[in-house]
Amino acid sequence: MSRRFASPDQLPLRLVENGDNDLERIVEARVAKRAEADALRWRFRLVVIETVMIASLVLVAGLVLEQPTGLVLRSAALVGAGCFLTGLLMIALTGAVSRLLAKLRRPR
Repeated sequence: MSRRFASPDQLPLRLVENGDNDLERIVEARVAKRAEADALRWRFRLVVIETVMIASLVLVAGLVLEQPTGLVLRSAALVGAGCFLTGLLMIALTGAVSRLLAKLRRPR
């Protein structure tokens, strides 16, 4: 990656002393926060998609097998709710374990 230097007519921008290292650290921290938020959003989207697919699969299978409609709807709702809650639990556990591992890896 090439580095562009300021024009001789332009004054250099010094935000802080030792700016390159500090600025790099700040940018990396912001990027890490944003990536973590995006990852959480994508996990939630996947859980919702999974829930809809499994609930619709149960619904279609019950209707194709000519089961009573009320029973099929209740079963699809229960399976969908169970899948959604399990997915949320997995997201929460993943976040908790990653924070615990990050805390354990820090130098003391």
